[in-house]
Amino acid sequence: MSRERADRPEVTGSPVEAAAAGGDVGPALEAVHLRKYFPIRSFRPGAPPLAVHAVEDASLALVPGRALALVGESGSGKTTVARLLARLYEPTAGSIVFRGQPVRDSRRAAMLAYRRHVQLIFQDPFSSLSPVHDVRYHLSRPLRLHGHARTRAQETAQVLALLEKVNLSPAEQFIGKYPHQLSGGQRQRVAIARALAVRPDVLLADEPVSMLDVSIRLDVLNLLLRLKDEERLAVLFITHDIASARYFAEETLVMYAGQSVEGGPSDAVIQAPRHPYTQLLISAAPDPARPADTPFRARGEIPSLITPPSGCRFHPRCPHAMPVCRERFPGRTDLGAGHWTNCFLYGDGTNGVPGNTAASPTITSLGAASAEH
Repeated sequence: MSRERADRPEVTGSPVEAAAAGGDVGPALEAVHLRKYFPIRSFRPGAPPLAVHAVEDASLALVPGRALALVGESGSGKTTVARLLARLYEPTAGSIVFRGQPVRDSRRAAMLAYRRHVQLIFQDPFSSLSPVHDVRYHLSRPLRLHGHARTRAQETAQVLALLEKVNLSPAEQFIGKYPHQLSGGQRQRVAIARALAVRPDVLLADEPVSMLDVSIRLDVLNLLLRLKDEERLAVLFITHDIASARYFAEETLVMYAGQSVEGGPSDAVIQAPRHPYTQLLISAAPDPARPADTPFRARGEIPSLITPPSGCRFHPRCPHAMPVCRERFPGRTDLGAGHWTNCFLYGDGTNGVPGNTAASPTITSLGAASAEH
């Protein structure tokens, strides 16, 4: 899946540099070394404390007018990151920074103000909309809570405008309908309109098209792209489909078992993947041009996050694992033009100097090596 980007200037480098090029002072929302552990209650006396290590040291920046795709398999920690940023979960460690200020206040008024700026779109629109309330209720409630509509006439006008904005027209035909009377795509558009009702700065879209029919996924993605550009929204786009990530987002961040393993401009990450796990994801995507006899077959299974492997969590499955991969997690190695990876194949990340990129593995060579095991 590819998309023409000639209508906007090409900006390379970090999101902060991209923000400066676009006239913004910096990221709207940042995650700084976020960690999230979910304690497990044990009913055995004297049992050692256990926890699910869902997210380990995740950092990212969301810039107005740009999208960051968070890519990985189910269980990689993508949704947990989104819920941390939405403040549905409190981080075990690390910080969230909104407009340059750390977010710490958990009082109700502070949370309401924060969620006025940061909205989450859930994966399943049927479960995220109440079946006992109509479309008017779903869209008017945030308008009332945040003071955008004070009279019935203002409420009706703004609800109709929101429906038109998400291409549900004529809006008068949808305002009185209930979720069960809408198609999956229409329900997701209502969910998007509800997020827009509070006039946010940041949208956290948690796999917003994965529950929709294939025939309408592109329409919803294009709707989100238009809203991102028109409203200058900073968007976190969570997906397991790396082709959708390239189509939708300027930047891509790849996660595996709670760890960030590669990131940078979407074209660079997807066209020239460096981390073996990123190559695994790309090899799993359908591609008629790829020879059918050279798949990338990773060894083993996704590790337990209760007792995760030491070092790089991908090393038990990686055909290029080295002893150091078991000992510690690699630092970030800069590959140029904003592209980076956490992998000892390219350096240890301590000095920012890439390793021997001429010897970097390709999808084909990785597939051949892993097939031997």
